[in-house]
Amino acid sequence: MRKIIRQLACFVAVGCTAAATHWLVAVLAVRALGYAPLVANLVGWLVAFCVSFAGHFQFTFRHQHAPIVKAARRFFLVSALGFSVNELAYAWLLRVTTIRYDILLALILVAIAVMTFILGRFWAFRHKS
Repeated sequence: MRKIIRQLACFVAVGCTAAATHWLVAVLAVRALGYAPLVANLVGWLVAFCVSFAGHFQFTFRHQHAPIVKAARRFFLVSALGFSVNELAYAWLLRVTTIRYDILLALILVAIAVMTFILGRFWAFRHKS
């Protein structure tokens, strides 16, 4: 039980860092570079993927001893799936709601986190002894 609590705490810490990175890069890309929100979201995700993978590999799922190349490929697929859901939901919600783009992105990033943990724990960083 302690192991899963520690793992969840690491996941939340790394996930919050990656989500903050994603959000900050996306908002800066809109405000400073004039990118459209959906393009800025892609840029934010690419930067945040690096933060997320490094953190989860080193801290959250370290005890699972997955080979780095295999884990990177799998986690990229998990992250890309999460980003696809993120981008589709974001595009749709930008059109049908009046919620500010930055608030909306923050809400979506939080919603994707559960899927990322489950797929990361049971597939991306899994290593059979």
